[in-house]
Amino acid sequence: MLPNLKEAQKRTKNKVKIITDAYKVPEYLKKIGEGKTYHVKTYGCQMNEHDSENIKAILEDMGYSYEEEIEKADLILLNTCAIRENAHNKVFGMIGRMKHLKEERPDIIVGICGCMAQEESVTLEIMKKHKHLDIVFGTHNIYALPFILENRIKSKQLQIEVESKEGDVIENIPVKRDSKYKAWINIMYGCDKFCTYCIVPYTRGKQRSRKMEYILEEVNDLIKKGYKEVTLLGQNVNAYGKDLEEDYGMSNLLEEVAKTGIERVRFVTSHPWDFTDEMIDVIAKYDNIMPYIHLPLQSGSNRILKLMGRRYTKEEYLTLYNKLKEKVKNCAITTDIIVGFPNETEEDFKETLDVVNKCKYDGAFTFIFSPRIGTPAARMEDLTKLEDKNNRLYELNELINKYSNKANQKYKDKVVKVLLENTSEKDENMLSGYTETMKLVNVKADKKYIGQIVDVKITDVKTWSMDGIMVEK
Repeated sequence: MLPNLKEAQKRTKNKVKIITDAYKVPEYLKKIGEGKTYHVKTYGCQMNEHDSENIKAILEDMGYSYEEEIEKADLILLNTCAIRENAHNKVFGMIGRMKHLKEERPDIIVGICGCMAQEESVTLEIMKKHKHLDIVFGTHNIYALPFILENRIKSKQLQIEVESKEGDVIENIPVKRDSKYKAWINIMYGCDKFCTYCIVPYTRGKQRSRKMEYILEEVNDLIKKGYKEVTLLGQNVNAYGKDLEEDYGMSNLLEEVAKTGIERVRFVTSHPWDFTDEMIDVIAKYDNIMPYIHLPLQSGSNRILKLMGRRYTKEEYLTLYNKLKEKVKNCAITTDIIVGFPNETEEDFKETLDVVNKCKYDGAFTFIFSPRIGTPAARMEDLTKLEDKNNRLYELNELINKYSNKANQKYKDKVVKVLLENTSEKDENMLSGYTETMKLVNVKADKKYIGQIVDVKITDVKTWSMDGIMVEK
């Protein structure tokens, strides 16, 4: 079953199916991985990270055990991202490494899944140049992995099982969470925005929401297991509920999740077009909804925003930004910005810098435009020089870094609440975690505090992180 770009972009009025019994592992497949190990390498967004948690649980249902070192695993899956060329290149580099590994260990199984697998051009390239791969499956049929693996083992042939469709909502897929303290929860899948540069509506299908009852059940189960934080996930979480027959949306869901009493609630990613006043009011009302918003700008030029298909203006974005800052106490806001969109002029770029100077973001993910095959923007003629794009990215990052550091400086000598998650990457004798406003903090504290929300006095501030000491109560 091969991916088809034209099929992937279709949108009908067909009702989304909510399927609760799609996932199953027959008894004869539950021991297929006994004595064998797996490794899942994840590229891309939080949605991919959570998909990998599902994949890991499925493999363990089949008897496989996790192997930390990729070269030692008997089954290797690359869960891929399609959003930029750099991600593509990394995956194909890893596929090349896997070819050499298979020459040394012919019996291992290597596959790719995720968004790249949903791209028609990628699958055709795999069939032509990378025949050493064993399985390819996409974002719509993770639950079918046991049978895809079974077919590969029986046939010893490359299995390509990628469905290009609008998509369903599949409930009851198991999950092996990477953390014992914070969790991802999918609240919706897909996207119908079709921004002209974005491949996600093609790789993830149409916008489709989970019913609130399933989401709340998941949150309550996590509370019983001692989790402190949940992040509600979707390609555009603000559009949650628009496709459901029930009369509720993201503001209602946020409120109901907050009412469960879980200590921290977050959500990503927001599209400014769907961010309602009701949402802002709910965020402001509940202390356990974190005062941190990721609000992608992409460009500050109305001309470029229109070419991008973003459906808002610079002025509308700034109005929303100011509402959030006014209503949500101590709100931290980060963003995404693309420079060098086809034929972006110096004047367009200056408009983006103007927004950054007005918003003074806490941080930003910044990128040079990366054309994705099949999107309208990839077909646009582009006369802007790469050198100019690189210079703009450098100038933008200098400005972003200045404001990020300035935002962090406000925390010096203040006491903040930090969820301690693990040992610090830079010092094994320190712990690390995040503030309510999503600031990374390295803390001098005993390991017994991992998994707890503690008071920390900030002693040192940098652009990307802070240091602190625990304040005993």
